[in-house]
Amino acid sequence: MPAFFLDPIMEPIPSVEPSPVEAEIQRIRGLMEQGQFAPALDAAQKVTAQHPKNRDALYMTAVSQRYLQRIPDALATLDRLQQLHPRFSRLYQERGHCHIGQRNAPQAIDAFVRAINLNPALPATWSALEILYRMRGEADNARMASEHVATLARLAPEIVNATGYFSDGDLIVAEQIVRQYLMAHVDDVEGMRLLARIGLELDVLDDGEMLLEAVLELAPNYAAARYDYARVLLRRHKHEAAVTQLELLLRDDPTNRFYRTTYATTLVGLGLHERALGLYRELLTDSPQTADLHLSIAHTLKTLGQTPEAIESYKSAAVARPDFGDAYWSLANLKTYAFDEAQIATMRSAEAAESTQADDRYHLCFALGKALEDRSAYGESFAYYARGNALKKVESNYRVAVVGRNTRDQIRVCTPALFERFAGAGNPAKDPIFIVGLPRSGSTLLEQILASHSMVEGTHELTEVQRAVLELSGREMTDEESRYPAILPDLSPADLRRLGDQYLADSQAYRSGKPIFIDKMPNNFRHIGLIHLMLPNAKIIDARREPMACCFSNFKQLFASGQEFTYSLEDIAFYYRTYVELMDHWDRVLPGRVLRIQHEDVVANLEDNVRRLLDYCELPFEQSCLEFHKTQRSIRTASSEQVRRPIFRDSLEQWRHFEPWLEPLKTALGDVLP
Repeated sequence: MPAFFLDPIMEPIPSVEPSPVEAEIQRIRGLMEQGQFAPALDAAQKVTAQHPKNRDALYMTAVSQRYLQRIPDALATLDRLQQLHPRFSRLYQERGHCHIGQRNAPQAIDAFVRAINLNPALPATWSALEILYRMRGEADNARMASEHVATLARLAPEIVNATGYFSDGDLIVAEQIVRQYLMAHVDDVEGMRLLARIGLELDVLDDGEMLLEAVLELAPNYAAARYDYARVLLRRHKHEAAVTQLELLLRDDPTNRFYRTTYATTLVGLGLHERALGLYRELLTDSPQTADLHLSIAHTLKTLGQTPEAIESYKSAAVARPDFGDAYWSLANLKTYAFDEAQIATMRSAEAAESTQADDRYHLCFALGKALEDRSAYGESFAYYARGNALKKVESNYRVAVVGRNTRDQIRVCTPALFERFAGAGNPAKDPIFIVGLPRSGSTLLEQILASHSMVEGTHELTEVQRAVLELSGREMTDEESRYPAILPDLSPADLRRLGDQYLADSQAYRSGKPIFIDKMPNNFRHIGLIHLMLPNAKIIDARREPMACCFSNFKQLFASGQEFTYSLEDIAFYYRTYVELMDHWDRVLPGRVLRIQHEDVVANLEDNVRRLLDYCELPFEQSCLEFHKTQRSIRTASSEQVRRPIFRDSLEQWRHFEPWLEPLKTALGDVLP
């Protein structure tokens, strides 16, 4: 057997104190490196018996079976591994080795290609492909594989090793390796780029942005790094800057699908939905079975109010990939779509399948919860909602203590004396209207009412206040004492004016010329003190909803990003309590500054509340605000379809159908219940 086939065993994973299972995996790896495949197989199968989904134990079982000439058994083990971990590149590499052992070159090539598509840092796979292509007379492919072998050979072994871990989802291990390498090689652009990509996956976006800026200073023609930089900017909602980077890339490579897709997504972020839709449709003509493209088209159509067309595109996404949880959840999230029996059966089957990935599974759970709720099967509906929330919470980094600490700090720091001291500071513009509160509190309805006024522009949930908070917070860890809001008394009037100026400049990208605009980021209720200091004449509206209805509506909602407090009833109740506590504080220290609008009052008496809203915003009454459902505009929140209809009372008491299961929520809410 050629030497290049003797590279199937993964590098040891660095670990300070390995768990008993990790320690046993390391021992098995040692046996394999010594060529003791029979005892390695026996030990790996014992681990698998106790931990049947352990990726490394299954992989080592297959490798040992192949070396013991039990190739059919190895292939069966790899089939099992693929069901559980379909994006693990080394399983396809190992399958390629098995097919070589069976002298089946075509299947070996297919397996190796799948491996390097997932993980380009597999030198043994590229070497195997080079030889196989030469044997088949495919000179161009052989040359391409040879070039990849040479490229990997030029890279530091640590970077190749870390890239392999990164590609297979072992992010913490990859980070450990690359950080240690960069301590001795501080200007290595490959190492810096890889660390930035790890940061992007771990949502450490500020680190990623800084690293990629440094890479591009050292290597301005490094297109892959520039594309990563554009993706970080997009994730940080710096849409104009991301467009600039993507246009540079498209100038040199105008047909690149990744650049074009990301460019379309960035246009969506800027509110240029029609342009984005055209780009998505161009891309779809080349790849009609791409489920993600169908989903992006559907989201854009939904935002534009073209609901029937959006429904068809969501269905096309589900046809392209039958276990695509996001396609089904997106249909459910329209709030007006009714699933038929066949769709519910398909969702049940996909959710129960062992091979379904975690993100698809919890999307399916939320979709099934909504589908069964619509059929009045409330017990089973709640079970799916609870399962979806539990699955989502597992991958969440939400920390209750951080929320509690921030609430206490805001109350301690933001005093009447602070606001009196900075009276007259900040930018005096009256342009922004902030709508704050919890999600699912009726804020989209208030936004739609105001955006129906001829002088008001509805943008969306802007992140500019959060960006100012990040700047003031500095580069802190959540377990450390926060600089914000403690830093507020140390600012100068000039600092506050600069923050207000920056907010208005950054939000300009989402405006089209109307004198007033809306920022509907609900979580801004935490930062009303900062908003008042930097924009003292901005309007602030608190959209409030009855606690049980609001909290349970959040529990039923799977948010695209953020709102990590919504994935358990206890966390939601705690967050609601801190919201009420903080809003009471703002009422005390900034009396009359915030207008509170109760959702149930709007439903009961629309006109009086619309007039109250417009009076507070110093806007003349317009009939269009009462006929808000006729206003054509893009809406990106979960309530988009609901606010395109006249006022309805259906949702006010929906939570009562689930009351038998909501005692923990009632108990946790305590005295904030009416």
